[in-house]
Amino acid sequence: MINERGLKIGDTIGIVAPSGPLKKGNLEEIKSKIESYGYKVNIGKSCYLNYKGYLAGEDYIRAKDIEKMFLDDSINAIMCLRGGYGSTRILNMINYKIISENPKIFIGFSDITALHIAFNQKCNLTTYHGIMASTSIEWDDFTYKSLIETINFKRELNIRNPKGEEIKTFCRGISQGILVGGNLSLLASTLGTEYEINTKNKILFIEEIGEYIYRIDRMLTHLDLAGKFKDCSGIIYGDFKDCIKSSPDDCEIIEILKEISLKYNKPSVYNIKSGHCMPMITIPLGGECILNASEKTIKFRR
Repeated sequence: MINERGLKIGDTIGIVAPSGPLKKGNLEEIKSKIESYGYKVNIGKSCYLNYKGYLAGEDYIRAKDIEKMFLDDSINAIMCLRGGYGSTRILNMINYKIISENPKIFIGFSDITALHIAFNQKCNLTTYHGIMASTSIEWDDFTYKSLIETINFKRELNIRNPKGEEIKTFCRGISQGILVGGNLSLLASTLGTEYEINTKNKILFIEEIGEYIYRIDRMLTHLDLAGKFKDCSGIIYGDFKDCIKSSPDDCEIIEILKEISLKYNKPSVYNIKSGHCMPMITIPLGGECILNASEKTIKFRR
C-alpha cells in the first residue's frame, strides 16, 4: 500500500462532504476548532450544500470535490465532514487515476467506508478510519493524539484502547495481514459490485451503530455467505454503539459476534474503541497489521 507523508503543524487539511450534509454545528466553528490545533483549513464546495435533504450536494459535485482536493498541491490531508449516506452513489464517478497519482492522507469512517474500500483496492492507498470534521468540537486529547500518532508513525504502531476499556478475545492466536473493513452496513452493500471488499488473507475490521441485533446478524450472515470470514485471517470488532434488541427475547450483541468468530476459529478480538464513539482510535486501513488475540495486542508496521 502507498503510505503518503505525515501530517505536521502548519499543513493544510481539506474538508469534503462525500455523504450527508452538516446537521449540527456550523462550518466556521468547525474551521476555527481545527485551526486551533495549528492547521490551515480548506473547505470544499460540498460542505456548504444540501441536496434532497440527505446529501451534501449533487453526486457529481461531491465526486469532483474529492478529486479537486487530491489534485490541489496545497492540501496535505483530506478529512470528511461527516457520514450519513451518499458515498456509494459517487463510486462510479470518481477518477481513481487522480487518487493513485496524487496520494494523500484521507480520513473518515461510517458511510466513508465505501471510499476506503475503493481507495484501498483501486488505488493501493492506505487510508485512515478516524474522526471527522463535524465532531471536532468533541475531540478529546486521546482522540486527537490517536489520529496524529496513527498518521505519523514510522516503523511500528501499537493500538491502545482508552483507559478503562479492555481489549477482549473471542478466539486466541496470531494473524498477520493487511487491515481492511469499516462499517458493517457499508461492507455488506459492496457485495456483488466491483467495489466488493476483498478479505483474502486480510484482517477484517467491523463496526456499526444503531442497528437492531437481528439486523447485525443478517449483515454478518451476508458477509459469511459471500466467503468474507472464510477468506480473512483474523477479525477485529470495533465499537457497536446503540446496537440494541428489537424485543426482550433477543440475545445480546456479543453472542452474535462471538458466534461468527467461533465458527471459523480465527484470531479475533472485540471492544476496540474505533467507530461511533468518543474517545476514538484511528486505525490505518490498508496498513500491515499483526493481531495477537492471545495477548490482546494489535500492531501495525510500515
